[in-house]
Amino acid sequence: MSLVQVEDLSVRYGARTVLSRVSLRVEPGEIVTIVGPNGSGKTSLLRAIIGAVKPLKGRVVQGSGVKIGYVPQKLHIDETLPITVSRFLKLLGGVAVADIDHALTQAGVPDLATAQLSKLSGGQFQRVLLARALIGKPDLLLLDEATQGLDQRGSASFYQQIETVRQDTGCAVLMISHELHVVMSASD
Repeated sequence: MSLVQVEDLSVRYGARTVLSRVSLRVEPGEIVTIVGPNGSGKTSLLRAIIGAVKPLKGRVVQGSGVKIGYVPQKLHIDETLPITVSRFLKLLGGVAVADIDHALTQAGVPDLATAQLSKLSGGQFQRVLLARALIGKPDLLLLDEATQGLDQRGSASFYQQIETVRQDTGCAVLMISHELHVVMSASD
């Protein structure tokens, strides 16, 4: 059974169609990468999968009980907000300290729990967002250009961490990227 199946999906914003008749399936344990130019509807596809965008036509079918973790392209945090990584992750509600520690370890940043969110580098912040997505123990991890703004070394390291997460948890990954040379080796 597919984790998620997108069938003949079309999405429109006002008079502008951003997706037209897109279909895809994501199976357990696989990594699928979507590559395309800016404005081609990649983010809209992920947003339709998580239910943040209503399709004009078509449908998104999730497997029974499938849990999805989502790492957005950007998340703007007020730099004057005095909040630690641990406190930020607790905003999800009902999250135990052990779950936070485990998710940070899975994301490759085990020592950041007490760090101020506003003091993190771009790569550290993306890994914290990855930890946030992993806390719920997802079956499917959605990554929306999660390495945007990272240098080539940081991007390669992030993708290696994603592969480690997949091996350790068995979750599938659906990601968007512009880095064709990097994702070709990481994708199924």
